[in-house]
Amino acid sequence: MTDKAGTSVAVKSNDNLTNGESFVPTPEIMGLWKNVHSDMREEFGEAVFRSWLKPLALQAYYHGTLEVSVPTRFMKDWIQKNYAERILQMCIEADENVKRFEIVVVQTAILSDDIPEETSKANQNPKEADPYNLSAPFDPRFTFDAFIVGKPNALSHAAARRVVESANIPFNPLFIYGGVGLGKTHLMHAIGWEIQKNDPEKKVMYLSAEKFMYQFVKSLRAKDTMSFKDTFRSVDVLMMDDIQFISGKESTQEEFFHTFNALIDQNKQIIISADKAPCDLLGIDERLRSRLAWGLVADIHPSTYDLRLGILQSKREQLDADIPNAVLEFLALKVTSNIRELEGALNRIVAHADVSKQEINLENTQEVLQDLLRSHDRRITIDEIQRKTAEHYNIKMPDMHSARRSRNVARPRQVAMYLAKQLTSRSLPEIGRKFGGRDHTTVMHAVRKIEELMEEDPQIAQDVEIIRRALTG
Repeated sequence: MTDKAGTSVAVKSNDNLTNGESFVPTPEIMGLWKNVHSDMREEFGEAVFRSWLKPLALQAYYHGTLEVSVPTRFMKDWIQKNYAERILQMCIEADENVKRFEIVVVQTAILSDDIPEETSKANQNPKEADPYNLSAPFDPRFTFDAFIVGKPNALSHAAARRVVESANIPFNPLFIYGGVGLGKTHLMHAIGWEIQKNDPEKKVMYLSAEKFMYQFVKSLRAKDTMSFKDTFRSVDVLMMDDIQFISGKESTQEEFFHTFNALIDQNKQIIISADKAPCDLLGIDERLRSRLAWGLVADIHPSTYDLRLGILQSKREQLDADIPNAVLEFLALKVTSNIRELEGALNRIVAHADVSKQEINLENTQEVLQDLLRSHDRRITIDEIQRKTAEHYNIKMPDMHSARRSRNVARPRQVAMYLAKQLTSRSLPEIGRKFGGRDHTTVMHAVRKIEELMEEDPQIAQDVEIIRRALTG
């Protein structure tokens, strides 16, 4: 564990506090925690246990304080708020010497018993102990098996699979781009896990562009740029998330440009993610943009209803929860902004049902998510959608209500109808009336047409995503 000052503090037993040692739990403490951890499954239910409590890992025990770790701050806050008090009571019931229950954030924290054998071996790669390895840990939840494939993400998924299954480098770099919460990071982690599983000796470095910039600036201040260069140019696979964050940072871009070239010359794999295609990255040097587009550029389109429903059905199986199909269909229809928000909404209703001991149904779902649904309805109106769409396509607002059928007017009108169906709770007849008194079948046709075009035409998909972002902020 670490204290507030960042000093390493380790504990061997409940009352013997020493510095610099690894925590080796006594059989009694290990038995205590295993019993409590097992009891939590029965106490809180399988769904809550899998979603929130399964990753809890024993971290330390000292002076009556049982310390456990979780991989994210969000998970810590949720457990602290909803379950920590009862878990402490369970610990005290198991051993009256326990006085406190503490939760800390350790990004690599996960129970070893819950990691598949091949994942565990990859995670124990001795290179990860290297103090100069700046790689972030891979999330064990983000694997290829857990990635739901649909038309919007089929190309990116196939490209990612090709990278890990090919004996030689099929394309370099692999550049994956798409909007927030559509699955870019999931694919990056899946690639990392698979590479380490197939070849544990490979040195894989995964980090954000922001961290790359931070480390570069740090090396400049320390006048130790050679160590920085050696660290990044000695890897077998370099994976960088959110490359757009070095936009406008000329010196960082210059260093990354040379790192990129050095790795390409050594025939090392590079995998990049961003929110836009290389040609659309503003503030990125033209030379670098050209390099980023050298290999395969694979995009992830905004999710369709069918893909969202498939993700929710898969999540239901993972949670082993009794969730009616009607609830999943409602969420797939209403929560369209991104996959993270979609899964978060499902976790929320499952946790609420478990805590309140109520069944999950459509009525309870609408009540639990009323702030989310009301927020969307309050912020977004059909008039706003029409105005933003008209501005994007450079047409006049009256064209949204007119009878004109020329493509330069009809297509934006169909896009606006599609977004009205996705982003508001209005019925098809209500939407039709807002578009010059059109019939509900016209709206249905427009929605289906845009869904088809988004899968076939990247430009349409990008237009829809840009307008959606402008509306949702």
